[in-house]
Amino acid sequence: MNVTSLIRRKRDGGELTASEIEALIAGYSAGDVPDYQMAAFAMAVCLRGMTSEETAALTSAMLHSGSVMQWPGIGGPVVDKHSTGGIGDKVSLVLAPLLACEGLYVPMISGRGLGPTGGTLDKLEAILGFRTDLSLDEVQRVTCEVGCVITGATEGIAPADKKLYGLRDVTATVESIPLITASIMSKKLAEGLSALVLDVKFGSGAFMKNLEDAQALARSLVATGDRMGVKTSALLTDMNQPLGRMAGNAVEVLESIDTLQGRGPEDLVEVTLALGAELLHLADVGHDITTNVERLQSHINSGAALEKFEQMVHAQHGNLKNLTPLAASHEVTALHAGYIQQINTQQLGEAIIELGGGRKVLTDKIDHSVGLEMLVRIGDRVDAGQPLVRLFARESSVSQASSMVRNAISIGDERPTQQELIV
Repeated sequence: MNVTSLIRRKRDGGELTASEIEALIAGYSAGDVPDYQMAAFAMAVCLRGMTSEETAALTSAMLHSGSVMQWPGIGGPVVDKHSTGGIGDKVSLVLAPLLACEGLYVPMISGRGLGPTGGTLDKLEAILGFRTDLSLDEVQRVTCEVGCVITGATEGIAPADKKLYGLRDVTATVESIPLITASIMSKKLAEGLSALVLDVKFGSGAFMKNLEDAQALARSLVATGDRMGVKTSALLTDMNQPLGRMAGNAVEVLESIDTLQGRGPEDLVEVTLALGAELLHLADVGHDITTNVERLQSHINSGAALEKFEQMVHAQHGNLKNLTPLAASHEVTALHAGYIQQINTQQLGEAIIELGGGRKVLTDKIDHSVGLEMLVRIGDRVDAGQPLVRLFARESSVSQASSMVRNAISIGDERPTQQELIV
């Protein structure tokens, strides 16, 4: 294989065959293709794009660089949900046990936060003792016994993606839709799924800032899943303000428990039930979407969903009674009256990092006790001095974080047009 000629062809807008892409990824995984050549390939893809056939081939090559879970004799469909990330997005904590209550099996491989978007694993580690480093054998055992598991990727899951992602992060090629697609789907399809639903977010707190880019990514993800034999669907959801009231780590676990007890915020419940209803439909175990939503809600009403969540936490060595205590609370108030017109949601995520609830670099240690609670939403009328946000923070970081939060919330004289949560 002449790697240079492949890169040149892609740079000039040509197409690569599946066998060429497979050989390239295999060579990179084995160390035969050096980083500088792979960086050139990633840049060529970033500039020229890929066809749906090429994207599926890249996904398949990265998927088969490692292990793919097998589920012989399991008693129901194996499914999962993936979110492209947002501030306050704790849907996974609520959705996984809900799906398990319906007889679905959910081996959810999740990630950590880097940058303003929080990570599911960091949130769950606010539960003292909770293990997010399960082996593949443990993932399969807990999934079969409980019905759901949420853990980090093992070394054996799509190792080519891990290697390539680290390279993309330092070569300004993270934004490429084909590369994003292959990265997401190679890890998710390694779970051995029969159905997958995607929550593709757009707005100030999302990776995709506008609806058009989110639509393009959603189409690419769905097309790749379908090509690889997994029933796949995507919902486009608004991330121009945090999802739910809480954003952080321990605070989001508390809000997830509230939601499983029927006391969740309306927007979090709406997105969670919509994603779950879509998965039931994809897995051919549900009925129409409205009926599926009612079935999922019934598991919250009966207490079965919370019980399932407790079972999962226990199976992963955690205990909901041992949750990291919250830091002291401090209120950020409005300087003048008006309507909440806009929220720079990314800046709220950066404020959480300033509090210690996220990472500036991968090695930073998380403070699970800090975070924020939104007391207002876009369109609300506020008075001067009215609390906008409640910070849970160490005294040393309150001043800077408060300034960031206040600057992130725009107040004006006119009520803004309300946006749909699920587009």
